[in-house]
Amino acid sequence: LAAVTVLTTLYAPILSGRGVDLIVGQGNVNFPALGKIAIQFGVTVCVTSICQWLMNMVNNRITFQVVRDIRVQAFQHMEILPLSYMDAHKPGDAISRINTDVEQFSDGLLMGFTQLFTGILTIVGTLGFMLSIDWRITLIVVVLTPLSIFVAKFIAEHTYDMFRVQSETRAELVDELIGNEHLVRAFGYESRAEERFDKINADLQICGVKATFFSSITNPATRFVNALVYAAVGVVGALVAIGGGITVGELSVLLNYANQYTKPFNDISGVMTELQNALACAQRVFDFIDEDPILPDTPDAVTLPHGAGSVEFEHVKFRYVPDVPLIEDMNLRVQPGQRIALVRFYEINGGTLKVDGHPIDTVTRDSLRGNLGMVLQETWLKAGTVADNIAYGKPDATREEIIDAAKRARA
Repeated sequence: LAAVTVLTTLYAPILSGRGVDLIVGQGNVNFPALGKIAIQFGVTVCVTSICQWLMNMVNNRITFQVVRDIRVQAFQHMEILPLSYMDAHKPGDAISRINTDVEQFSDGLLMGFTQLFTGILTIVGTLGFMLSIDWRITLIVVVLTPLSIFVAKFIAEHTYDMFRVQSETRAELVDELIGNEHLVRAFGYESRAEERFDKINADLQICGVKATFFSSITNPATRFVNALVYAAVGVVGALVAIGGGITVGELSVLLNYANQYTKPFNDISGVMTELQNALACAQRVFDFIDEDPILPDTPDAVTLPHGAGSVEFEHVKFRYVPDVPLIEDMNLRVQPGQRIALVRFYEINGGTLKVDGHPIDTVTRDSLRGNLGMVLQETWLKAGTVADNIAYGKPDATREEIIDAAKRARA
């Protein structure tokens, strides 16, 4: 669709150039031929408009589906990340990656598909049509083109780093503002939290202004170069036309092409800026998706039956940091009914951990978790009734079971 749009757009100036050549002078106009050109021009414009509309519709749909899949994949991956990752990273960071960064990536993807692809086709097509009219004027355009490319490349390189810093600072801001609000209030930390928030907000403003400034100068800088190209084509084309090398109509076509040829560079330079932001955000999202998940069930894992609840540690080793020893050769047997406080969310580094005599690496993770209950130090309720919250782990629980559970929990 982009190819058809570009071809019909580039064909329109040729029709207008032919029309100019049919107007020889006062009282000497070939109206029948102009009428045919007008009909061709109308058809060309209609085809261009329809293809452009279809292209945008298809592109929007593709972008929406790609972004939806990435967001779903990121969220699903978050659910299988080890708790060691969640401990080492702020909650605001994950929120920023899944929401804001994916949204920014979406905008860049949308722009990249339409403007970048169409722009490249326009540049190539314009050069081809210009060569068919006059190679000398085409050569001038080609010689001056690298200036636009150099300007766009220089600005894009500097913009990428600034947008990356902006994205990271935004994540820190979200975490400070939302993630720890309950702790701020609990410890009377409001005034110092406001100071820290103001500092992060000021940092975000500084890097945001820099990123916006560099991205904003792209368009005017390339427009200046494009104006030089247009002026060169106009001057040289006029001299060639006076010498009889091309007709007035062909000169008007070349001037039209000079405008169309330089416009994609404006679009591409703007797209490059947007893509730099999108790539910086995409890198953060894909880094998150590429994080190593918890070890999956072994192929021969069996379902752990609902048992008595004995827990056994055999020569267990564990380290938070690989280079710093913490637990070495721990042996412990906990009988059903005993009350022993243990906190274990991480995978062990060695030895064997058993539940009712079953090594936990030989049973499915779902069945293991189905045998365990957990009460967090921080209590919270989901939206809904108290009964809904009690039955959260067993949605099909009867009313009697819910009441019984509440009584046994002294709730």
